[in-house]
Amino acid sequence: MRWLAILLTCLTSPLTAEVTPVPYDTLARELSTTLTFETLPSRPEPGFNLDHPLRFTGIWLGEHFAGQSITQRPAATGTPHDILGQTAAHRPLAIRPGPRRQNLSVAHHRGFASNALLPLGPHGFDTISGRGEGAVAILFDHDQFALGFRVHTDYAKPLGTAPRGTLTLTFMTRMGHVLDQHTLHPGPSITSYGFRTSDTRARIGGILITNSDPGGIALDDILFQIERMLF
Repeated sequence: MRWLAILLTCLTSPLTAEVTPVPYDTLARELSTTLTFETLPSRPEPGFNLDHPLRFTGIWLGEHFAGQSITQRPAATGTPHDILGQTAAHRPLAIRPGPRRQNLSVAHHRGFASNALLPLGPHGFDTISGRGEGAVAILFDHDQFALGFRVHTDYAKPLGTAPRGTLTLTFMTRMGHVLDQHTLHPGPSITSYGFRTSDTRARIGGILITNSDPGGIALDDILFQIERMLF
């Protein structure tokens, strides 16, 4: 009976496989797809206000996943940032937008010298303090064993250096469970990140990214795998 109880617990528990860091450059050689944002015209910040989920081949982007909640918390400078409240999501995983003008924007980013994605925070699209302070959810058409992205943080401050913030990654299964969560401390300018499931099985249905960086973040060059067509 004891072994039966253990077996039933294993079968009914959510997935708990860890997601571990790996070099971004390694994944750039292994994975089939790099999502850039160059399909939109180049427009300086604030760029394009995008109040609906974005669709690219093999991937959706929005503010959060259905069933989750987004709340706000001030960063070190007092500017409010989006943070994840209710972490569990509905199944199957689905993208949802946030309030009007507090979702996503794409603009030509001087740090990347290319188009990049800026998640919009509580102050919204129309203010500098709203660009980059928001949450962004990334939903993959197919479960992933690995993914990567590049993030820009810590714009130069003319009157001194503001305190550094953190980046919080919440990896989700297709069934809406939290697979793993990482809190990162990116350096100034551009930092590249890569992650892989510890057993190399395709378990990552999506990822939600929030931050507390005083200047907000921008994302570019998202790495993932698109399954090969069978015909």
